[in-house]
Amino acid sequence: MEYKDYYKTLGVGKNAQPEEIKKVYRKLARQYHPDLNPGNKAAEEKFKEINEAYEVISDPAKRQKYDQFGSQWQQYTRSGGRPQDFDWTQWTNRPGGGQTYTRTVTQEDLEQMFGGSFSGGGGFGGFSDFFETLFGGLGRQPGSAYQPRGARASRGQDSEHTIQVSLEDALRGTTCSLEWEGGKRIEAKIPPGVKTGSRIRLSGQGAAGAAGGPTGDLYLKVEVLPHPSFTREGDDLKTTVPVDLYTAVLGGTIQVPTLEKSVELTIPPETANGKVFRLRGLGMPKLKNPQERGSLFVTVQVQLPRDLTQQERELFQKLRDLRK
Repeated sequence: MEYKDYYKTLGVGKNAQPEEIKKVYRKLARQYHPDLNPGNKAAEEKFKEINEAYEVISDPAKRQKYDQFGSQWQQYTRSGGRPQDFDWTQWTNRPGGGQTYTRTVTQEDLEQMFGGSFSGGGGFGGFSDFFETLFGGLGRQPGSAYQPRGARASRGQDSEHTIQVSLEDALRGTTCSLEWEGGKRIEAKIPPGVKTGSRIRLSGQGAAGAAGGPTGDLYLKVEVLPHPSFTREGDDLKTTVPVDLYTAVLGGTIQVPTLEKSVELTIPPETANGKVFRLRGLGMPKLKNPQERGSLFVTVQVQLPRDLTQQERELFQKLRDLRK
């Protein structure tokens, strides 16, 4: 989502006083008003931007929230964070965040604000996604002279939140508890087989709609945390297990850990170091069909004996002579 610099849009400093802001706004609004620039799409878009900026900067509550957000946004971008990865959840408005006010602008309103005569033919359009995400639930100020004429109900902004789950939780599925501002708690079910990048839709848990419109949706973006023993490739898992030299040479059985339990693996005689065994059905569940699972690939790592006794060393020497 694009960050909007409302101070830059109005051409005022961050410490500008209300009277200065109002004076600048009136000048710009008159300059770019659609009725004074018929057919000029660029002027119409500029007029919308000016109105949106003034909606925020002229309201003490909105301005305070915007200044706090701007400070955090600058710290985030200066540290090298990508805009698409920014966590909006603490700034997104929640349903019930306040009453929404609307007001239809009349020709008399425009003439009183800006002077002169206006035909009143042009609509002003809606506010940007950036505005709706931060302030959609706070509503417009009563009597806002730049509120869209004949405003219609519009759907609330969707929001996205990243959640982290362990590989074990991704295997079994789990329930994630989220708590928003105001103490609102949401329980979200995480299905078995989720991967990093999976998105879970929670209908109606996004930002409140405008003018009584429907609430947006909340999307949970899943990040599966790394595991110390297993790596994941799609629905398959990979792990490495140690095998002593004697079992690798003579054959035998070993215990292989999985995410759920240990299983027995038969090692054939003369198994080479790095040999990979495939254990079907011991990988991750398939997201769309959890009854099916991927495989577990086990790589053998042969362990050489250490701290040999004199007798063991002599036996190895005899073995070496026999092999010659």
